[in-house]
Amino acid sequence: MSYTPDLLIKHVKPVSNSEESDSFVDIRIKNGVISEIGKNLKETNGEELFDAKNSYVSPGWMDMHVHFREPGYEHKETIQTGSKAAVFGGFTEVACMPNTAPPIHTRDVVEFIKKKSSTLPVEVHPIGCVTKDRKGKSITEMADMKEGGAVAFSDDGDPVYDSRVMRIALEYSSMLGVPIINHEEDLRLSRPGHMHEGEISARLGLDGTPSIAEEIMIARDILLAQFTGGHIHVAHISTKGAVDLVRRAKREGIQVTTEVCPHHFDLTDKEIEKQHFDTNFKMHPPLRTREDVDAVIEGLKDGTIDAICTDHAPHAIEEKEVEFIYAPNGIIGLETAWSISVMRLLKPGHLKLHDLVNKLAFRPRQILNLDIPEIKEGAAGNLTIFNTDEEWTLSKSEIRSKSKNSPYLNNNLIGRAVAVYNKNQLVVNSLQN
Repeated sequence: MSYTPDLLIKHVKPVSNSEESDSFVDIRIKNGVISEIGKNLKETNGEELFDAKNSYVSPGWMDMHVHFREPGYEHKETIQTGSKAAVFGGFTEVACMPNTAPPIHTRDVVEFIKKKSSTLPVEVHPIGCVTKDRKGKSITEMADMKEGGAVAFSDDGDPVYDSRVMRIALEYSSMLGVPIINHEEDLRLSRPGHMHEGEISARLGLDGTPSIAEEIMIARDILLAQFTGGHIHVAHISTKGAVDLVRRAKREGIQVTTEVCPHHFDLTDKEIEKQHFDTNFKMHPPLRTREDVDAVIEGLKDGTIDAICTDHAPHAIEEKEVEFIYAPNGIIGLETAWSISVMRLLKPGHLKLHDLVNKLAFRPRQILNLDIPEIKEGAAGNLTIFNTDEEWTLSKSEIRSKSKNSPYLNNNLIGRAVAVYNKNQLVVNSLQN
């Protein structure tokens, strides 16, 4: 990472949310602002040079669902280490969930996070709690938190279980013009599930979480959004039935959006058995079936699913190195999101390159009502430089997160974010192995 207000980026092919350029260009940045785009631009005095070597460039990516754990759980992750992981994954902005200690349920915690991240190359947007202490009983001071910098509200990690509380939350948030992001789970149906309920859980003798536990809560929230006129955002969607519900709601004009994590369009519940109860395959929602994975991919293709996020959920090594049923849910995902998207969506032809950029850079910001970076003269430099063909291996040395709980550890991957530029800072992601 270096303070680089003046920079010349050579040999990049721009990609927007609707198209990719036919040719490579150079981009000159002066005082953090794109001043010139053209071919064969010459380096000037005092200007740093970065040769991207025929990579792509797009507006900086945004992950709208991460857990940076600070304050309270710094042994898992901090804002600084989480930002390092984000940069390595190609993200220049993230939105962090509020299940911290204390929770992000007051303006002072929102402002603490904004201040802690102010000098980092990643813009960290706090998501405030829907309810005080995330207990699901009474609504937080949403307007005050929004003024402090909160971009949405969620009790993620747990659902807003009380329908009356959710109704009030949607009414308040609609006045503020921000979404409610709900962890969609009927707790009476899902607990104490440790994986997807189905053939594999039955064979392994593990309590499972049925798909309907997710779908019932989504159906309730869609009806409440229709009733209140509020905006409900479905977190980490994972089942075929859930995708169908959102698709129908969108056709009816209800304000509902959703996101999906790469592991839910890649892995299935068979991995639990195949990997011999490796706790790095335990997350919530759990890995589902091949039918669910195919439905999620179809939802990405037809626009039902708006955004790709990671639900980056770091846990310390000793927390995951226990029996499967005692391990916490969650995996890290910032460093691998692009590669899995390339391998499972781009290479098979499910999505074009500009479709991926749309779901990584444009739609998350649109959902959260944030400014969308542009690659044009006069725009602030907020860029991700990436490729789609580089082969690399996710070793522990490559993981920038403080935690290492990834199901892709030691896997061979394709496609990498080679650099980001944001907030007058260039970060080049050199491989260490």
